Amino acid sequence: MPELLNLITDIDGVAVGHATDLTLGSGVTVIVFDEPAVASGTVLGGAPGGRDTGLLDPSMTVNAVDAFVLSGGSAFGLDAAGGVQAGLRELGRGFAVGPVRIPIVPQAILMDLLNGGDKDWGLHSPYRDMGYAAVKAATPGAFPLGTIGAGTGATTATFKGGLGSASAVSSVGDRVAAIVAVNALGSATIGDGPHFWAAPFEKDGEFGGLGMPVVTDHRMRLKGMNTPATTIGAVVTDAQLTKAEAHRLSLAGHDGFARALLPAHLPLDGDTVFAASTGRHRRDDMASLMELCHLATIVMARAIARGVYAATALPAEGAQKAWRDRYPDGH
Repeated sequence: MPELLNLITDIDGVAVGHATDLTLGSGVTVIVFDEPAVASGTVLGGAPGGRDTGLLDPSMTVNAVDAFVLSGGSAFGLDAAGGVQAGLRELGRGFAVGPVRIPIVPQAILMDLLNGGDKDWGLHSPYRDMGYAAVKAATPGAFPLGTIGAGTGATTATFKGGLGSASAVSSVGDRVAAIVAVNALGSATIGDGPHFWAAPFEKDGEFGGLGMPVVTDHRMRLKGMNTPATTIGAVVTDAQLTKAEAHRLSLAGHDGFARALLPAHLPLDGDTVFAASTGRHRRDDMASLMELCHLATIVMARAIARGVYAATALPAEGAQKAWRDRYPDGH
C-alpha cells in the first residue's frame, strides 16, 4: 500500500487540480472523483456563496457528484464551475439525462477581492478559464499547500490564509481526509503568537509542533467588522456512506472549523463544508460512522492549521504577512 501523503489524495479515486494567479491574487481548486461519489454538504456561515449546493440536501434526487470546486473571486468566482463542467464534459462525465450528460460540480466561493491583487480583469472574469485549467491539471498524489489554488488570495485576522489538507485512517482501515481554503474572518492562531488553535490535534509536527501557549488569549480578533469572509472545504472518505451519512460527515467537518478557528460561523462568514464517499470500503454499522465523524473533525482542524502554516504572502504592496514571515525559524 502506498505511503500516506497526509493529503486528500490519500483517498483512492480522488485527484486534485489547481489554477493559481499570483497577480490576480486568486485561484481555483478542484477535487475530481474517478467515479461519481455520493455527496452532501452543509453551509453554517451567514454569508455563503455557492453553486449547485441545493442538490446536496439529503432529500434531493441527485445522489452523487463528479467533482467539488473551491474558488476565490467571491460571486465572480462562480464562473469556475462552468469551466470545470467543460473539462469533465470533454471526458464524457456527468449525470445522464437521456442522451445528454451533465457534470455535477457543486462549488463554494470565498471573498478575496480586497487582498491587494489586480482584479481589473475587464468584461468577463477569468474564473471559467481557471476552472477549466484546474480540472485539466487534476492528478492523484502529492500537491502543494498554502498560497495555491483557492487558497491563493485567502487571509485571516492575523496571518495570510491558504490551502490546507490532512488525512487519517480509522481503526478498521477506512480513510478520511479534508481539504480547505482558509479565508476566515477570525483567526487560526492564538492571540498575537505563533500557536495554532488546532494544536491538540497536530500529528508529527505538521504545523510546527509548538503545542499550546502557557496562557491562552481568547479575545476576539477579526479582519474587519464589515468584511465578508469564507472558509470552504470538503471531507472525503473511502468508506461506503449514504447521502444522509455524508451530510452528517459534513457537519463533523464544521466541528473542525470550530476547533481550529476563533471565532467561526459568523454572520459574515460563508463557512461551507462538502462531504463525499467513494464507497470503496463496505460498511453499514453505526460504530464506524461515529469514528469517521470523529476523524472528520480532526482532519479538518489539522488541514486548517496546515493551510495557514504553509502560506506565503502575495507579491502585492500591502499584502498580509504570512505566518512564515513573522516566524521564519518556526517559533
